[in-house]
Amino acid sequence: MSSPYLSIVIPLFNEAESVPKLHEELAAALDALDVESEVIVVDDGSRDSSFAALQAVHERDPRWTILRFRRNHGQTTALSAGFEKARGEVVITLDADLQNDPQDIPRLLATLDEGYDIVSGWRRDRKEPFLTRRLPSMLANGLISRVTGVHLHDYGCTLKAYRNVVVKNIHLYGELHRFIPAVASQIGVQVTEIAVNDRPRRYGSSKYGISRTIRVLLDLITVRFILGYSTRPLQVFGGLGLLTGGLGVLIGLILSIEKLAFDVDIGNRPLLTLAVLLVIAGVQLISIGLVAEILVRSWHEMRDRPVYVMRDVLEREEVEDGET
Repeated sequence: MSSPYLSIVIPLFNEAESVPKLHEELAAALDALDVESEVIVVDDGSRDSSFAALQAVHERDPRWTILRFRRNHGQTTALSAGFEKARGEVVITLDADLQNDPQDIPRLLATLDEGYDIVSGWRRDRKEPFLTRRLPSMLANGLISRVTGVHLHDYGCTLKAYRNVVVKNIHLYGELHRFIPAVASQIGVQVTEIAVNDRPRRYGSSKYGISRTIRVLLDLITVRFILGYSTRPLQVFGGLGLLTGGLGVLIGLILSIEKLAFDVDIGNRPLLTLAVLLVIAGVQLISIGLVAEILVRSWHEMRDRPVYVMRDVLEREEVEDGET
């Protein structure tokens, strides 16, 4: 079977009512393109009749491949499974709730052809309440952009286009799906964004709530560590260890001078306990950094894969002896 040029990956959870209209709109958008395509829908353990609706579409449209989880794992895992299955040179992700417009796909492809590796959708005119959804989103996007160094207006928009090399060289877990452009930046990608059409939800209810904020913030810390120190953890743990241990030693020296020079009783002073704790903490942090360095080195050696990804290779062909 020949590989398609375009793979559409759609995570889905309890969207039975949206499936027929999703197929109709997506088929119209793909039929208008002059490229071979496939659609990979990942049913993330839906508890309604979503899988039956997907089966009906699969029987009518051979482009549709359905992956079904036994239980709900979350959007990040669903996207990861879709990426693993995708065979296209270009992979586009979109939601199943019809808020993303399939008619934006040609614009994503055209922008990708300008030399980018990731084109992210920007829901500039969002159809959601300002105080409860848009304002928190603006603040979160500003924080993520500042922390990761990859500046986007809308990290939460699922509608994105990726080159195959991007999705095949990233590993997702937790809530990292919203950070894919930032995570992919460690392999040196060109990222841009374009305004896309945002439509109000037609069926069902949103799967996102304020409870995810804490998990997103924790994952943001994970992403910052991955981007800055994933291959050199000793620098962060060792730095903290030297700082805390050095502070403990400094306090200990001051207390020692007071004892030796001025005969001040330091045995019952809390500062002495603090100095000992800081030195112990410093030693532990440096030890954690050394263990992390060993684990990182072992992991890379076992993978037998480089920590870099080539963009282009230009080289001369070797000429055999006697040939001109």
